[in-house]
Amino acid sequence: MAMPDLVLVHGGEHAGDCWEFTVAALRRHAPEMRTLAVDLPGRGATPGNLATATIAAWVASIVADIETAGLGDIVIVGHSMAGVTVPGVVAKLGSTRVREMILATAFVPPQGGAIVDTLGGPLAWFARRAARRGTPTEVPKFVARYAFCNGMTPQQRDFTMARLYRESALIPAERVDRSDLPADVPRTWILTTRDRALSVASQQRSIEALGGVDTVISIDACHEVMISHPERLAQILIERCRLRQ
Repeated sequence: MAMPDLVLVHGGEHAGDCWEFTVAALRRHAPEMRTLAVDLPGRGATPGNLATATIAAWVASIVADIETAGLGDIVIVGHSMAGVTVPGVVAKLGSTRVREMILATAFVPPQGGAIVDTLGGPLAWFARRAARRGTPTEVPKFVARYAFCNGMTPQQRDFTMARLYRESALIPAERVDRSDLPADVPRTWILTTRDRALSVASQQRSIEALGGVDTVISIDACHEVMISHPERLAQILIERCRLRQ
């Protein structure tokens, strides 16, 4: 069986360029593996209106990017707020296409809940205020730096802060429906143990909300693991893809 293709889905206030360091490491260590880092609508190369965004529309955009890229069977990775989009992609493509779902320090509300219902930490107040107003917003730089950049090198911190984008206020407030998520797709969780945006306890609650995972891999990293630990993350992703070969 051929090695699956790898799809990387960014989280809130990010675009596909947040994976740049990790993609570079993937290409160094596994040049034969096809990798797609998507831009969600309203970011990067993908047009879209953040003021009218929906989870379903973002799921459809990811699926369309996968098909346009001509990918086959995939391992899909979702970071942070992609915890509400990646399960939808898995449901759309099904277990015949998706060999593994990997969530990295992701926000996963309980079935029927929303991110703002369970969000804690330094981002919670801003997310709830944005949800009440319903207008796209951007977290203040000092809050983003505190929540995302602890333990980073100056280069990594500058890279992160230069790649923050306005975010939809609607997605964190939209209630999720995972009733069609296939139970037979293997699930892996990347647990970031120094995360200020999503604590270990919060991540464990997300795992429980998802209904559990098959594998938990801990990294002593901040929330932006794809920037702070690209070599380690790339190694994990290559190992997972080879496992599903």
